[in-house]
Amino acid sequence: MTVIVRDFRPADAEGFARIRRLALPFMLSTAESVTYDVANMHPDAHFQPLVAEKDGELIGTAQVGFAHDSPQPGQGYLNVYVHPDRQGHGAGSLLVKTAEERLAGLNATKLFSWVLDTPANRTFAEKRGYRAGRSAHFLRLDLADGTLPPLQEPPAGVELRKAADFADDPRPLFDLDAEASGDEPSDIDYEFTNYEAWLKETWQHPLFSHELTSIALVDGRPAAFSAARTDGGTRYGTVITGTVRAHRGRGLAKLAKNDSLHRARAAGYTEAFTGNDTGNGPMLAINKWFGYEICATEVRYIRELG
Repeated sequence: MTVIVRDFRPADAEGFARIRRLALPFMLSTAESVTYDVANMHPDAHFQPLVAEKDGELIGTAQVGFAHDSPQPGQGYLNVYVHPDRQGHGAGSLLVKTAEERLAGLNATKLFSWVLDTPANRTFAEKRGYRAGRSAHFLRLDLADGTLPPLQEPPAGVELRKAADFADDPRPLFDLDAEASGDEPSDIDYEFTNYEAWLKETWQHPLFSHELTSIALVDGRPAAFSAARTDGGTRYGTVITGTVRAHRGRGLAKLAKNDSLHRARAAGYTEAFTGNDTGNGPMLAINKWFGYEICATEVRYIRELG
C-alpha cells in the first residue's frame, strides 16, 4: 500500500511520541505531552500535527503551526520526523508537501523547519527550496555515572527556590522567562506578553517539573532560573536557563542550574539533556563546565513563500 498523510487523532499519541523519541532521542516526548499540546496550544498557533501511515502503521510525524508569539505575522513552521527504520517510502516528502499546503492556505509568508545536520537531511531540505539559517546543538549529561560540580553556597542576598514555591502566584516566573527568552538567539523574533498562554504552554505542561525547576532570587525577587522538564521515567531536560539583564555576569544561572541538576540526580534521573544555539558561547561554556557533551546538531531551514 502507499503512504497516506492525515490529521493527528488522539489514538495516535503514543505512536507519535515513539517516532519523535526514535528520530530525536534528545527531546522529551510522551503520549500525554503530545495530547496536551494538541488540546492546549494557543488558537493563533493553528497547531495541526500530521501523521504518515503505511499499512496501518504510523511511520512519520509533522508538527505544523505558526509562531503566534512573534510580532511578525505569517511565521509558519513544520518539523518533520520519520521512523528511522521506515525511511525511503516517501513519508517525509508527503508530510512536507501537506504541511506546506496547510500553512500556505493560512497565509504563511515564511516557513521554518528544524533539520538534523546530516548530508541526507540537509539535501532533502535544500531540494525543496529551503536555505540554512541558525544551528543549535543537543547536549547530553550522564547523571548516573558522571560527576557534577559541587553545590555552591549562594552569595549574600541570593536565595535558591523551586518553581513549586510559586504555586500560588507564578506571575514573577513568567516575567523572568519572558525577559530571558526574549534575548535568546533565534531566526524568529518572539514577544512573550500573553500570561494566560504561558500558563497553559509552560507552567501547566505535563512535562514541566515544578520540583526540579530552580530559581535564584536576589533580594527576594526572581533573577535567574533553570526550567526543567522530565518524562516521568529517567530522563530530565532543561529547556531554558537564563538571567534578567540587571543581574547577568554574576553566575546566577550557573548557580540555579547546578541546584536543579543535583536535585534531579537525587530524584533518580539518569540522563540530562539540553540544547543551545551554536552561537551562544556563554551557555555552551556553562554546559561544558557541567560535563555536557554535544550529541547532535540541528539546522533551522527557512523558505520564503511568494
